[in-house]
Amino acid sequence: MFKILRVDMTNLKVSYEDIAPEYQGLGGRGLTSAVVAREVDPTCNPIGPRNKLILAPGLLGGTNAANSGRVSVGAKSPLTGGIKEANSGGQAGQYLARLGLAAIIVEGQAPQGKLYTLVVGQDQAQLKPADDLKGLGNYATVEKLSAVYGDKAGYVSIGQAGEMRLNSASVAFSDRELRPTRHAGRGGLGAVMGSKGLKAMVIDPQGTASVPLVHPEAFKEAAKRFAKALGEHPVTSGGLPTYGTDVLINILNEAGGLPTRNFTAGRFEGAEKVAGETLNEVTVKRGGNPTRGCMGGCIIRCSGDFLDAQGKFVSKWPEYETVWAFGPNCGIDDLDAIARYDRLCDDIGLDTIETGCAMAVAMDSGLLKFGDAAGAEKLLQEVGQGTPLGRILGSGTATVGRVFGVSHVPVVKGQSMPAYDPRAVKGIGVTYATSPMGADHTAGYSVTANILSVGGSVDPLKPAGQAALSRNLQAATAAIDSAGLCLFVAFAVLDIPDAFVAVVDMLNAKFGLNLTGDDVGSLGARVLTMEKDFNTRAGFNSADDRLPDFFKYEKLPPHGVVFDVSDAELDDTLKF
Repeated sequence: MFKILRVDMTNLKVSYEDIAPEYQGLGGRGLTSAVVAREVDPTCNPIGPRNKLILAPGLLGGTNAANSGRVSVGAKSPLTGGIKEANSGGQAGQYLARLGLAAIIVEGQAPQGKLYTLVVGQDQAQLKPADDLKGLGNYATVEKLSAVYGDKAGYVSIGQAGEMRLNSASVAFSDRELRPTRHAGRGGLGAVMGSKGLKAMVIDPQGTASVPLVHPEAFKEAAKRFAKALGEHPVTSGGLPTYGTDVLINILNEAGGLPTRNFTAGRFEGAEKVAGETLNEVTVKRGGNPTRGCMGGCIIRCSGDFLDAQGKFVSKWPEYETVWAFGPNCGIDDLDAIARYDRLCDDIGLDTIETGCAMAVAMDSGLLKFGDAAGAEKLLQEVGQGTPLGRILGSGTATVGRVFGVSHVPVVKGQSMPAYDPRAVKGIGVTYATSPMGADHTAGYSVTANILSVGGSVDPLKPAGQAALSRNLQAATAAIDSAGLCLFVAFAVLDIPDAFVAVVDMLNAKFGLNLTGDDVGSLGARVLTMEKDFNTRAGFNSADDRLPDFFKYEKLPPHGVVFDVSDAELDDTLKF
């Protein structure tokens, strides 16, 4: 039933093809990485015609399994120069699966200056000129498209940053309210989409239903057990739906691992003002919805609506990483300002982590003062306007550091670190260093055992056990991403044994397989091995699997710790 839709932007042609044997049994990140590894020259220019952009729903996409509608976007990254998968919520993942698509592969390059929209429906797809969308932000783009194609479709788009091919450009996915608030943010994949001349995609599922199941009753029983586990775990049933991911601000601040003012301290004096508890309180007081899912089928519902003081919608709830990046990392303690930054990034099409880190490095250079909320907002607007200074900021943290002569630049493989200082949360430091994706917390979320005591406990301040923790979580994460499940299901999977068994049972029931838990675990190792091999062929070596050296000698207050996991352990982390 499932097909691959191949989109040739050079000749403006689309075609459907059967899934090649080498891609069988793969979905989500597993499939995007397999296509990149097999079909993309590792030495190609990421924004040139030989790179490819792949969108793939997960193996459980199109079903009624809880939290199974994620979508993976893959390509060679303009930011890191290596392989990249960025993951997003929104509606498109489920719709692609219901349309019988295992992946969309976009290749070639439209004539310079030409923009197109890909419209995909049941058994049909076509490219249409999108000159009327040129220069528009994501909000205006989706508004114009939905006026034509209706409110039943899912929309994928890039803003001005993607059109300008900036290294921080994201790919936006519309949510259930037709707002472009969910993003495949990391790695600059919006620039790849822009380089293809593809402004937007319309994914119209009308006339489709849930995907067929080989054993429907067995699937229904396993899906019920899986949902039960998510409803029982205190993180997925309590903390996240009440306070959102921003619940982590106070937790990391207390742990001394909240990077503050460009990674110079582990605690922020204004943390309480931007924490999840305050976010919830402000939202309820202003009449906003504090509990909302980012996609159909989500039962965790960790998002919400942020309203201004007059009760007008500003943005979805800023994620923890967004609040941190523009908040503690920039010395800003104003939730209203941070929500406006989040709206700007969603509209322009920017990764909030990369952009917030770049802003903090710019502040460290003296371009702005730490805490300058108005100055940060003005500089963000310049990115959308395409001014020279705006383009520098939109090109990422490493670029800003080079342009302004800053040595304190928290990046690995050219990608900025998210909201956990690797000196005080050493397991995440191993993930930052060794993941093929560059510094990326979602690649192996060691915060679980380091800080939250989920799936066991490993002392975050000591090097012992960190490499093994990161290795196991990186493999598990690659498997979760391939299944199309939200990363947050990992809390239940790590603590409730039947949650993992239920995932295996759902895969078996959907496809008529006899997978074991070991088979699913080995899938993650297989994906990581493909990704590392691509990076090796692109010229990466062990020197790229290191943190910036200031983490090794600058002691982080309040604990006075450095990152001291040995190079030998880093080199062995992803040897399977």
